[in-house]
Amino acid sequence: MTTPIQFPGGIPPIKPASTAEPAARADEGKGRDFKTILLDSLNEVNRLQDEADQGVQRLLTGETDNVAEVFAAANKAGVAFDLLMEVRNKLTDAYEEIKQMRV
Repeated sequence: MTTPIQFPGGIPPIKPASTAEPAARADEGKGRDFKTILLDSLNEVNRLQDEADQGVQRLLTGETDNVAEVFAAANKAGVAFDLLMEVRNKLTDAYEEIKQMRV
């Protein structure tokens, strides 16, 4: 059985817009910034791909014979990379849309 992909620190939940007082809004800004979350996610995808590569190397050299574990690690890395590419595509689309806005 495989474990679900978890990003370091998790993905913060989306909170609905509210009419909170300014003091309450100031406390909301103390979370992790987007850059940190994105870099942590990139590092996690890289780590998963490294684990999959090491598993394949161990399988090819005969250090392990657990094909299912190597296959699961490779699939996990593939799904994480696909998710990363979808996020990149959405960010690129958003940037293009913002770039075309008239001021």
